[in-house]
Amino acid sequence: MTELVLAICAVIAVYAALRAVLEKNTAKKLPFVTVMNFAVTGVIALILPHPLTLVAAAAYLIGATLEANAIASAMEKLRGEQT
Repeated sequence: MTELVLAICAVIAVYAALRAVLEKNTAKKLPFVTVMNFAVTGVIALILPHPLTLVAAAAYLIGATLEANAIASAMEKLRGEQT
């Protein structure tokens, strides 16, 4: 059962990464990047049966979320300066 969940998370991560790369509008890329980060976190948590894996997955998710928020904040500032 774990392998099935791992495969689903991996497929979602690859799909979201492809959509983020192929999307031309930068603002529309962010939801795909967020989905990819959640899926990668799931893959990290499921791939290794060790308690420290959960710490690594949590660190990745927190870092990725902070990165996405920084990108969105910078985009909003640029949008505000242009208008």
